[in-house]
Amino acid sequence: MGLGSLLEPGMLVRHPQQPDWGLGQVQSNVAGRVTVNFEHAGKRVIMIEHVDLMPVFTPPER
Repeated sequence: MGLGSLLEPGMLVRHPQQPDWGLGQVQSNVAGRVTVNFEHAGKRVIMIEHVDLMPVFTPPER
């Protein structure tokens, strides 16, 4: 089991296969579907059985 079940609303993540999407904030995690609002790709629904989103614990310097 990956980290997907541990993702909670408000957490910051990155999509490992889509680095150009930028930093994303988890909106919801229901039944294996994580809704994430990404900086450069908008709102996306990710099936956590197919993608291991990478948690980001410290946001980048701005």
